[in-house]
Amino acid sequence: MKEFRVLSPTAILGYGFPAASFEEGMRRKPHAIAVDAGSTDPGPYYLGSGKSFTDRGAVKRDLEFMLVAAIEAGIPLIIGSAGGAGADSHLEWNVDIVKEIAQEKGLSFTAAVISSQIDASLPLAAGGETLSLQQMYPAPMPTKEDIENSTNIVAQMGEKPFIDALDMGAQVIIAGRTYDPSVFAAPAIRAGFDRGLALHMGKILECAAIASTPGSGSDCMFGTLREDHFELDTLNPARKCTTTSVSAHTLYEKSDPTKLPGPGGILDLRDCTFEQASESSVIVRGSRFAPDEGQSFVKLEGAKLVGYRTVSFAATCDPIMIGKMDSIVTSVKEKVASNFEGKISGYFLDFKLYGANGASFYTTNGEQSVATPAEVAIIIEAVAKTTADADTICSFARSTLLHFGYEGRKSTAGNLAFPFSPSDFSGGAVYAFSVYCLMPHDDDNTELFQPKIVHVKDGGWSV
Repeated sequence: MKEFRVLSPTAILGYGFPAASFEEGMRRKPHAIAVDAGSTDPGPYYLGSGKSFTDRGAVKRDLEFMLVAAIEAGIPLIIGSAGGAGADSHLEWNVDIVKEIAQEKGLSFTAAVISSQIDASLPLAAGGETLSLQQMYPAPMPTKEDIENSTNIVAQMGEKPFIDALDMGAQVIIAGRTYDPSVFAAPAIRAGFDRGLALHMGKILECAAIASTPGSGSDCMFGTLREDHFELDTLNPARKCTTTSVSAHTLYEKSDPTKLPGPGGILDLRDCTFEQASESSVIVRGSRFAPDEGQSFVKLEGAKLVGYRTVSFAATCDPIMIGKMDSIVTSVKEKVASNFEGKISGYFLDFKLYGANGASFYTTNGEQSVATPAEVAIIIEAVAKTTADADTICSFARSTLLHFGYEGRKSTAGNLAFPFSPSDFSGGAVYAFSVYCLMPHDDDNTELFQPKIVHVKDGGWSV
């Protein structure tokens, strides 16, 4: 093959795309449709709880386009980090949507489902009591208790499980937690194209049209990989790829934009060049892949339950209160602690002040002055071991702040305006990342990521 073409419909499955952009992408005859379906960006709740941060109806809408088009064109559809965080519950959620579409449309295809969830015994065995795993700074090293208390732990797979699944005849691949570029790079690497170029193209395609101008996570992008370069093009006439937009996206979410570590090695971009090929497309050259020397690792992500949250929303426009907000908040926290001493322990109480710490700066007569905000929004957050305790702490903090007497106060009633009644809301379970580190793992060892083949005939599934 002289080139390998990949259609990236959207930045995350469920974020949507214009039908016209997708149809233009299919007219260009892609060899694969690939989409990233997850991220750690929304925080640990979704991994810990097993719930998706994307809406089911929105995911089904996107998948209907992709699944039908892939089957009709006879090309692979590859989904990574299914369900948002890639644990088995997320994977099953995404598989159920594919099943539903297949049944409704009467589709026939071979699918592969690849789990990325691991048992806590694996990192415990790798680390033992000393937990000699490799830290991913600035995340702390997990303790034995962190690992044991994690509700879900996933390992991040690279390209090989996808290549294995394609070799097994899979046309539709639904995988758990995945290194984002691997979803796009795997079929091209399998076809014999350079791994460095394929991964760099995947790194940009993973966010679809975000790498264009004006950028959007809800529009398509098209990548064409050739022997010594790849080309990125938009599919919507309202957008274009520029050398600035594409090179800037190479910096995206990276502490070192020249060396991007991933499964099996490092993507070396020190010699990359970006060339405007047409009004809407950019050619990239010079991307290289440097395989790991010695021990390889796999990234682990885990989350644990830490408590339950209650929040209250309020605001104030009293300039005297706003000027004393820091000291008032400190005093309220002290009163809460004193009131429940020996009754409720281990809680977390925070006051998020939107506006008070965002004052604008301007210059008057050469001197810097601070503009006092006209109003401040306040979110009171309480996290405790039980919902009842969180309710109690939040309620008391809210009522204390509402009637808190401060020097210079002129009103005799409440300090706060509440937009809602009731004023307090239960936020449910709270999770924290408990495992975020590297575990020794041979990239060629697919023991963690075994594709499970499913045959679909006229919408019916059979393993």
